[in-house]
Amino acid sequence: MRIYKYIHSCLLVEEGEDKILFDPGVFSFIEGKVHPEVFRDVTTIIITHQHPDHVDISALKNIVAHSGASVVTNAEGKKTLEKENIEARVLEEGNYQTKNFTIRALAAQHEKILSSTLPQNTAYIINDTLLNPGDSFASHLSSLKGIKVLALPVMAPWNTELAVAQFAEMMAPQMVIPVHDGYAKDFFLKQRYENYGKHFSTLGITFQPMSKPGDVVDITTNS
Repeated sequence: MRIYKYIHSCLLVEEGEDKILFDPGVFSFIEGKVHPEVFRDVTTIIITHQHPDHVDISALKNIVAHSGASVVTNAEGKKTLEKENIEARVLEEGNYQTKNFTIRALAAQHEKILSSTLPQNTAYIINDTLLNPGDSFASHLSSLKGIKVLALPVMAPWNTELAVAQFAEMMAPQMVIPVHDGYAKDFFLKQRYENYGKHFSTLGITFQPMSKPGDVVDITTNS
């Protein structure tokens, strides 16, 4: 399995010709460093929740038009996307099988934000190897403790450095891929990555810096 990062929470997961795109949000495209056409051969697009930093509607329409990819999300996401004439499959619990991927979904409440309502957030597990929790540090995700790779939100209005560390310690993954950091200046991101890397190394967790569009890491899968 090969995992690429395209700014913020946008991850491309590749296994042979099968490609999953997670959360193509506005921060990935706003500065022109990433273009939707890059994803013209993706096969499945997964949206964890309906915040703009996780789904850019215009970019999503472009990607679907060029790739013909299936869109997977939760019930709230499907309702929102249908208003934009984007077809989507609901996956909020259980499994969905593609050619080379088993995608498992778990409900995982979005962390509290300055809003009277929270979006429906769904966590997705790929081939029992990668956990993408969306914007959730839900305690019940500890059932996946020891997973090989955790996509870890390292910066957000709703979290702190200590909360990030505590969630990672609870999950005890072999590797952390930092996400949700697309709005940070390069010098600040570098400093944060160094700090997290030092901390997680004491716990036997590999912290994989991924700050440039298209940064990639190869993973040996469990399947």
